[in-house]
Amino acid sequence: MKVLILGIDGYLGWALALRLVKKGHEVMGIDNFYTRKAVSEIGSDSALPILSMQDRIRAVEEVFGAKIGFVEGDVTNYELIRKVVDKYRPDTIVHFAEQRSAPYSMMDVEHAKYTMINNLTSTLNVIYAVKEVNKKIHILKMGTLGEYGYPAFRIPEDAFVEAVIQGVKDRIVVPKWAGSWYHWSKVFDSYILLYANRLWGLTITDFHQGPVYGTRTSDIVTEELFTRFDIDDVWGTVINRFCAEAVVGHPLTVYGSGLQKKGFTSLEDTITALTALIENPPEDGEFRTVHHYREIKTLNEMAELVKRAAKEVLGYEPEIVHLPNPRVEPEEDLLYEPEKKVLPKLGIYRLTRAMEDEVVIMLKDLKPYADRIRKMQALFRPRVKWRD
Repeated sequence: MKVLILGIDGYLGWALALRLVKKGHEVMGIDNFYTRKAVSEIGSDSALPILSMQDRIRAVEEVFGAKIGFVEGDVTNYELIRKVVDKYRPDTIVHFAEQRSAPYSMMDVEHAKYTMINNLTSTLNVIYAVKEVNKKIHILKMGTLGEYGYPAFRIPEDAFVEAVIQGVKDRIVVPKWAGSWYHWSKVFDSYILLYANRLWGLTITDFHQGPVYGTRTSDIVTEELFTRFDIDDVWGTVINRFCAEAVVGHPLTVYGSGLQKKGFTSLEDTITALTALIENPPEDGEFRTVHHYREIKTLNEMAELVKRAAKEVLGYEPEIVHLPNPRVEPEEDLLYEPEKKVLPKLGIYRLTRAMEDEVVIMLKDLKPYADRIRKMQALFRPRVKWRD
C-alpha cells in the first residue's frame, strides 16, 4: 500500500513510518518540524536524541533497506497538500499534522488561535484535496478520547447515538465536552470529517485513543531510529514524565488528587492498531469511529507503578508528590470505559505491552540520557494553568 503520513517527524508519525516500511509498504511523509520548534520555544527538548529527517531517512535505508519519501512543508498550505496527493496518489492518508498539546493550547490567546487555525485548516485541506483528487483515498485521522470528557454514560464507538430530548426520540451526534482548546479543535475535526463523509462520501477513520507511553517499538532497533520522547509539563504525557523524573532522582509529580482516570496505550500497541486500520480500511464511503486504549489507570496507580519499577532498575524508590492541578477536570473516581468494537473484530484486542513491564524498558532506555534529562527537570512542574 501507499501511505502518506502528515506529521511524519512526530512521536507517532515516525514510529508508524518504521512499522509500515518494515512491512513492505511504500511511505511518503510531510512535516514542517513545528513540534521541534514549539518544544524548543518552552525551553524543552526530546529526552531521547533524534536525528534530522535527512539522517533518519538514511538510517532507515541502512537498517531496513527501504526508502521513505519526504516533503518539507506545512499542511495548512492547500496547494502543497493538493499537489502531493495528486502526484503521490496514496491509498491512505494518516493525518497527524496538528498541534497536539493541551497545555500549549491554553498558554494564551495566540497559542489558542494557532491551535484552532492550524488544526482545522489542515483537516479542511486534507478533505478538499481528497475530494478533488480521489474520493476513495482512506483518511485516517488521529483524534483523542479527550473529545468526550467524562460523561455518565458509557461512550459508544459510533458517530451517532439514539437519544430522547424533551420526549422526542432522535439520532444525534454523540455528545462531547472537551477539556482544552486543543481537545475542542479535535471535536471540530470530527464534525468536519463527518460532514465531509455525508456530503461527498469520503472514506474516513476517526481514531480516538488516550495518552500513549513508551520509548520504543519493536522496529526501533538502533538509537538512530529513536522517535521523539517528550517529558516536560507542556508536551510530555504523564507516565513518560514520571519515568524521566525517576531517572534523575526527582519526585514523581502528580497533578491534583491523582484519581483522574484515562485509557493508556503503549507505543507498540498504538502502532499495531494504526497499522491494522490502514491494512483493513473501511468500505468506500464509510465513516468509521474507532476507540483504542489497553489499560485504564489512575495517575496514582501509575506513580506507584513507576516507583516500584525504579527500585528494580535504579535501586531506589522515588518520592511521590501531589501538586495543584493546573487543569479543570474531574478528580474523583468516575466511570470511564469507552466502548471498543472495531479493533477487536480485526483481532487487535490483546495487551502486548503491559504498563508495568513497559516502564522497566523506559527507565532503562532513559537512564543513559540522565544528564540530558537533568537539564530539563525544572520543567516537570506545571506552568500553564487553565484558570488564573
